[in-house]
Amino acid sequence: MHGARFGEGIEKYTLDISCIVLAGGKGLRLGQNKALKVIGNRSLLQHVISGISFFNKDIIIVTAVEQSFSQFIDYPKLRILTDIYPGKGSLGGIYTGLTASKSFYNLVVACDMPFLNQALLSYMIQISASFDMVMPRVGDMVEPLHAVYSKGCLAPIEEMLQQGNLKIIELLNLVKVRYVDTEEINRFDPKHLSFFNINTKADLKMAMELAAGDRNDDKR
Repeated sequence: MHGARFGEGIEKYTLDISCIVLAGGKGLRLGQNKALKVIGNRSLLQHVISGISFFNKDIIIVTAVEQSFSQFIDYPKLRILTDIYPGKGSLGGIYTGLTASKSFYNLVVACDMPFLNQALLSYMIQISASFDMVMPRVGDMVEPLHAVYSKGCLAPIEEMLQQGNLKIIELLNLVKVRYVDTEEINRFDPKHLSFFNINTKADLKMAMELAAGDRNDDKR
């Protein structure tokens, strides 16, 4: 297995990894690009970048249309790309990110997950050797937009895209998957806030309340 044993510290973390952020959603239910929605004085995308920047690795933002996201120009390892296959949803975005990445293993997250858990992400990456994907699973629900993908997924994803099959769930039958089940998740994120994503105004309101609660806890 590549990399440090869990708990040895991020400075010893050696696995070849890049991070891919999917920011191509139109956010129609929110009325605008949800990546730019603000929670606690930072946009959703800024929250996500902050949550993964501690890896000190390349970050690739994949968008549906060309955008600058100029607020991130100070992060030296960030690239912004547009979809290779426009209109192909999250699967197309994952393919674009994997194609552009210089790393074999890639952490893929959505731009609307403001409460990423660094310990859980580190654990997922550190167990990813020998697998094509590492993905959380809670009961019957899987989290394909909070997962580790290797470049071994590229060929099957490309075949799916060419067939017009955009269901990420069907990729799981074509690659070797390591599921991270509830008991493992609970060690790091017992409330499962890592997977809280924002699609509606109600979700946005709840995220603001959660963020405010975190800030109040920090002041105690």
